[in-house]
Amino acid sequence: VQLQASGGGLVQPGGSLRLSCEASGSILTIDTMGWYRRAPGKQRELLAVITSSGSTNYAGSVKGRFTISRDNAESTVYLQMNSLEPEDTADYYCNADITTKWRRRSTYWGQGTLVTVSS
Repeated sequence: VQLQASGGGLVQPGGSLRLSCEASGSILTIDTMGWYRRAPGKQRELLAVITSSGSTNYAGSVKGRFTISRDNAESTVYLQMNSLEPEDTADYYCNADITTKWRRRSTYWGQGTLVTVSS
């Protein structure tokens, strides 16, 4: 099982980016999916999670600016980020609770995708 994150880049303050994270491999089911970030010199921060039924939860720091969504048919989770601020500069990671075809359940992580907010 692999998670492939994409969509990071350089954006000006006030701008938007959309991150994607696609799961692939011997997947039976995908439960909760989420996005985290780690800014330089800071601890990893949970940003948003979404259950298989579409229920969402957000960190206070991004609520109202970021939106998590998923496409179950494509095994993909998205993070729409609006009104970006320099403080949002970080490596962004996705994760997912996945049960494989061999009935093993684990939490898998994607590689980081760097978001830089700067003028």
